[in-house]
This record gives sequence, C-alpha cells and structure tokens, in this order.
Amino acid sequence: MDRDLESIQQARSLLDKALQAQKHLSLFSQDQVDSVVRQMAEAGLGAAEKLARMAVEETGFGNVADKILKNKFGSEFVHEAIKDLRTVGIIREDRKKGILEIASPVGVIAAIIPSTNPTSTTINKALIALKGRNTIVFSPHPSASGCIRETSRILSEAAVAAGAPDGSIGCLSHSTLEGTRELMSHRNTALILATGGHGLVKAAYSVGKPAFGVGPGNVPAYVESSADIPQAIQDIFTGKCFDNGTLCSSEQAIVTDAAIKDRVIDEVKHNGGYFLNEQEIQALGQVVVTPRRTVNPKIVGKPAATIAALAGIRIPEGTRVLVAPLSGVGRDYPLSMEKLSPILAFYVEKDWEAACDRCIELLNYGGLGHTLAIHSKNDEIIRQFGLQKPVFRIVVNTQAALGAVGYTTRLFPSMTLGCGTLGGNITSDNISPFHLINVKRVAYSRTHELGEDSSQATNAPQQQAAPIDRGEVSALVDRLMADRQLEFQRPPEPAPPPAEPKPPETAPDPPETADFVCEDDIRQAVREDRKIHVDGKSIITPAARDLGNQKAVLVYLA
Repeated sequence: MDRDLESIQQARSLLDKALQAQKHLSLFSQDQVDSVVRQMAEAGLGAAEKLARMAVEETGFGNVADKILKNKFGSEFVHEAIKDLRTVGIIREDRKKGILEIASPVGVIAAIIPSTNPTSTTINKALIALKGRNTIVFSPHPSASGCIRETSRILSEAAVAAGAPDGSIGCLSHSTLEGTRELMSHRNTALILATGGHGLVKAAYSVGKPAFGVGPGNVPAYVESSADIPQAIQDIFTGKCFDNGTLCSSEQAIVTDAAIKDRVIDEVKHNGGYFLNEQEIQALGQVVVTPRRTVNPKIVGKPAATIAALAGIRIPEGTRVLVAPLSGVGRDYPLSMEKLSPILAFYVEKDWEAACDRCIELLNYGGLGHTLAIHSKNDEIIRQFGLQKPVFRIVVNTQAALGAVGYTTRLFPSMTLGCGTLGGNITSDNISPFHLINVKRVAYSRTHELGEDSSQATNAPQQQAAPIDRGEVSALVDRLMADRQLEFQRPPEPAPPPAEPKPPETAPDPPETADFVCEDDIRQAVREDRKIHVDGKSIITPAARDLGNQKAVLVYLA
C-alpha cells in the first residue's frame, strides 16, 4: 500500500511540474521548439546503443542490434520527418476560402510505455509531444522501468539544455497500476498516449480523457502466385526476426496459394524456417499461450531455439523461425494468434479469394485495423485486398514489421500505430505531432471573401446578362435613323496618336525574398547552383541557416 501511495503522489507532483512547464513552453516560437526537439533527437541518437543494451538486459526481449536500429528510427528518422512541420502560430492560410489555421498545444500528455519497445517508443513520443509545445509524463512498464527512466532523463536534460523549462519531460520511478491510473485521470492531464496490451488501452479510454490508444496486430503476410517468391519470403523472415518479433506490426502468419505451395515451402526452409509436425504444434501451443489465452511472457522476444527448448522440441542448428502449418483460426489453434516471437502460422489456400477470406479470419482473431502485408505483382489483386481487408495499413512487397512504422515505406514514421474504430481506437493513423495539437480556425464570412457589400448581399439567384453583339447594335441604330429620315454623319477617322516616347531605362526589380526557408530548400538551391535571398521578415529554420551559411547559399538583404 505504501508503494501505491508513493506512486500516486509522484504522479501528482510530476503533473504539477509538467503543467507549469507547459505554460512556459506554450510561448515558444517555432525556432525555439525546433531547436529543443533537434537537441533531444541528437541526444536519443547518441545514446541509442547504451539504451538498447539496457533494454535487452532488463527485459530479456529482442536483441541489441535491432533495438539500436529502433532507437535510431525513433530519434533520427522521426526527427527528419517532423523537423520542418509547422506547429506554432499560423500553420495554414487559405485565402480563397478565407480561413486561417492556428496551432495550439493540447497541454500535458500522459504516456504509457510498453516493455517490448521501451526506449524507442519513449524517444518517439517525447519528440512529437514537445514538437507540439506539450509536456509529457511517462508511466513505464514495470519490467522496463529502468531503461525507460534513463531514456526520459537523457531526453529531459537535452531539452532543458536547449532552453525548455524543467519538468517538460517526467517519468514515474515507482510505476504501479494505481500511479498509472492517477496519471491518466488527473485534472492536469489533457491527453493520454497509450501503447500496451488491450486491457491497458481499454483502461486509458475509460478514464474520461481524450486518448490515443493502439490495438494488437495479428499480421497476415499473403504470398500471391505472381509474387517474386524468394524476395517475398526473405522480406517476411526479415520482418519476423527483427528484434525477435517484438514489434506489433511483425508478421504472424504466411498465407499462400496452392499453385505455388512447394516453391514457398522451399524458400521458407532456405531462409531458416523449421516446419513443425502435429505433435510439435500441440507442444508449442501449450508453451506460447497461457490458460488465460494471453501470450506467455517467457517466450516474448526470445530466439527460436530458446522457445523450442521450452516446448521440448529439437530443431536444426541455424533455425530462425518456427513454422506451424494450420488448418484453422481461433481458440482451437493457439498459434494463429499474435505471438510476439519468431513463430509463424502457415496456411495454403486454393486461390487469392480464399486467401483473402483466410486473412480476414486472422485479422478478426486479434488484429483488426492494424496491418497486412501482400506480396504480388498483380495490381488488381493488390487493390482488391486494399478494398476488402479490415486493416488500415496494407504494405506491398516489403516486410510488415518496419513497413507499417514507415521505415521501408513512405508512411509517416511512428512507433505508435492507431487501429481505428475496428481496433477500438480513435484514429487509424500513425501518430504524429499533428495528433498532439489543437487547430484553431479563423473563418471570414463568405460575403467578405467575395468582396460584396453585406448590406446589399442577397440569397436570390442573379440572372446572368447576355453578351452584347456590337453588329446587332449598329444595325439597330441604322434602322432607327432611316425610319426617322435622319442622315447619320459618321465622324472622320481619328488621327493615330503620336508615338509615345520610350521610357527611360529603370533599375532592375529587387530580387524576390523567401518567406520561409528549410533545410531541404538549401539542399535544392545547392543542387541548382542558385542563391536564396532573405531579409528580416524571412523565417529560416536553424538547420537551414547553418547549412545555408556553410554553403554560401543565403544572401541577406537589408
């Protein structure tokens, strides 16, 4: 009980400090925000290996090399995607519609961090939170508390060194259910960013606060008859084995056509897959799934050899993935669920339509809204999968694990993937800074936008005047004059006007100055061997200013 009370009190103290910090942070300019976020990303990148080792040692999940890559993704890759986004002041202006859009921070964010991707998720959430001028307090998973707290400390020190107020980033050191509940429900908390199991996400949505939660992923990988089979199986195994399968977007089942079954099986074996027999499937199922129908944490993020030993299965040396041929999906087929480890279910269907149905079955068994991978050269089938599948990320001819988070695709880079209403989430997006800001809209009246006098404006339809035919007018005048017996004296043709004197040569127009310059603008100017003119009103990002001065691209006008 004392530990619970201590956790609750710590949550309140961190939230009070975060609220005061956020009031100060909300006054930052875009350049100030970008400087803080850049230094945080650099700190996360610099500590990528150290934090990866801490995470593996503390949780026992995954491997150091892949966790280093995830930390680099969460810091460097995410920062590259967000660094030039406008999240302060007027972010869009539509003059035609007469609408200004103005960014406003949401406030203090309560962030729940899982044990499977602890340090990379912490880095990612901190960057996108402060990019929107929010502060953030983390509740770490108890089994990854140490590495998450260290990540938070490194990011906090970098932010404060860059000018952010102390308290912008906080982390519970005594993480309990009671403390986490207090963190989510406290009056200072404006929004919840929850990554974790179904129960945790449900709890986040139930406290009465706005929340972004993410659902589980039971990701099918369909290999269609037209696919490049060697490349497809290589991609699937790369995704499945990445960090020993701890990403929720990693592949959970191979579904393929009967016509290419033998070729797919050969490639699976070539890539280090071991096909289990019926007895081994039964033994493995009892180890992987608990009596409560949840994944056994003892197998999460472990290599295939360790899991096989727990199930009493002897496998060849060099086995990377345990492959279970199954004929159904559901409670009677425990290996058809999300496994968070290098284990794949394997299904053979008569054609793409039957494979489509099987993929939907798998998604309904714990993966609705998340991700599906398809390997095919048939664009019509790819489109049909896009139209029919109950998921919001369909990655094509790439691994699902890193494709869904935006590493091998052009999806927005994120470690937090929404599953939409199908998965019980409020969004189907990859979470970005734009999900963590409010947008004010200043909207001018339609009459103002059209330039009308509002006192004379009317909703009555206006009749369009017919165009004037000058020939008809001339003929009408001639007839009128003849009827009245009048002679029309046409005026003499006017003399041509004297030629206007040639104006004196004037000085050339001053060069056009740029309103906004980012790092990409500088790189483009270097490639085109041109200068960018700026003045006192130009907005130049810090990275653009540094690179522009270095490359002598920027020309400063008085």
